[in-house]
Amino acid sequence: MEKERIFIFDTTLRDGEQAPGYSMNLDEKIRMALQLESLGVDILEAGFAIASPGDFASVQAISRTVKKVTVAALARALQKDIDAAWEAVKDAQRPRVHTFLATSDIHLQYKLKMSREQALEKAIKMVGYARNLCPEVEFSCEDASRTDLDYLCKVVESAISAGATIINLPDTVGYATPEDTFKMVSSVMNRVPNMDKAIIAVHCHNDLGLGVANTLAGIKAGARQAECTMCGIGERSGNASLEELAMVMRTRNDEYPFVSNLKTEEIYRSARLLSSITGVKISPSKAIVGANAFAHESGIHQHGMMANSLTYEIMTPESVGVLTTSLVLGKHSGQHAFEKRLEDLGYTLNSEEVSRLFGEFKNLADRKKTITDKDIIALAESTSSPSAITWELDSFVVNSGNLMTSTACVTLCKGEKKYQEVACGTGPVYASLRAVEKIIRHPFGLEDYSLQAVTEHRDALGEVLVKISDERGCYRGRGVSTDVIEASILSCLAAVNRMLDESLPPAGSGVKASSLNFFENDMLSEHSDKNKGDAHDA
Repeated sequence: MEKERIFIFDTTLRDGEQAPGYSMNLDEKIRMALQLESLGVDILEAGFAIASPGDFASVQAISRTVKKVTVAALARALQKDIDAAWEAVKDAQRPRVHTFLATSDIHLQYKLKMSREQALEKAIKMVGYARNLCPEVEFSCEDASRTDLDYLCKVVESAISAGATIINLPDTVGYATPEDTFKMVSSVMNRVPNMDKAIIAVHCHNDLGLGVANTLAGIKAGARQAECTMCGIGERSGNASLEELAMVMRTRNDEYPFVSNLKTEEIYRSARLLSSITGVKISPSKAIVGANAFAHESGIHQHGMMANSLTYEIMTPESVGVLTTSLVLGKHSGQHAFEKRLEDLGYTLNSEEVSRLFGEFKNLADRKKTITDKDIIALAESTSSPSAITWELDSFVVNSGNLMTSTACVTLCKGEKKYQEVACGTGPVYASLRAVEKIIRHPFGLEDYSLQAVTEHRDALGEVLVKISDERGCYRGRGVSTDVIEASILSCLAAVNRMLDESLPPAGSGVKASSLNFFENDMLSEHSDKNKGDAHDA
């Protein structure tokens, strides 16, 4: 008997990107979209097109870039929203307009201030309007889990009649239990007479930690589209986690006898790319993709693993793309071996990028005896997507100690010219970044700074993630080096180059560098760059 297919609807770039700290620029969204396409998601919700010109542009660019997935744009049940969504996705190979309207009494009364009859009429009208533009329309009953079942079934039936072929039943506030979700989905399946003309989707938030459990309950009850995000990111406590859903269905196929189009071997790389782009670290204890997911420290566990890995591992690291064996490279390794290893790790780069990365690899090999896959991944991710405006590190000298004020002398290159400044600070990193700020003559604040070791041992690479800001927005950077001061400067320059790409002061403007408050600057609002409206409510 052929197993039923579950369609994976990924909303990392819409619901996930709205979460504090996860906003992405256009290039980053396209990189993430291409990786999600490689992962095998069926539907990619690219954004909320009406929210801002930037959101519209990113949805449109993704629609024109990816080829194998359906591209959806979110829209409130308003004509202007639907028009914007259609304009943004109409160039996609398979476009979809995803429109939504609240159906619970609490939302109707306090947010929309309309009656059930008015909401039903609006849903019918707007679904019909969307269907006249787009061949595929999804309709979401916002806050479905708190909606009266009789009314919910009536809305679903009417939306299908108006042209919707996907009906989403979201647990918008993460209030439902698996029993609630099973009852809601099965009731709609059994009581809506034209349900055979559409499929049910579930979109479960994780406020009570039940996002994945509720999604699985919905699938058992008859839902055939699961809406989720990489690493479960999203509004408040996030959404159902894509990697957890995928591996539950693969590992416990006896209990959930379904199939999906996902290539689970791409899961780890997708999660790593998300972390690389956003600068938000994955929790070590995160299921499936956390650093400890396949680690065993207990002596009893280690003994069992040596005897038979099945004693304590219910899935293999390789099944999610975690590498357990490493080809060790060193300073005598050639470019062909290095390029082959990049390909094995899933990086497709042009010859110029490979040559540039190989130069950094050789520099690292002079400092570090052996270089593992983790080192190569860190190098590849820290040097990807170079900016058009490029400040490069030439040299730095720091003088620091516990009985003195730290000073840093930093020399940067821009084209053929070199620029040098000296700055003081309460520590060597602080002083170095202040020197950078003085050179570029563009004030910025440091919003976040994190340092971690990429590999083990004393000669390990240090990986630094920073987020800086100016009056126009926030910018992230990543740098790796065996010297943590150098890694800090490199990460700062990566962020600075992105910042100056978007906001270079006019030549001769006389902008003066301001003091960089390293630890005590005011935190900016994560949503200051866009107004998402009610997008999160779907």
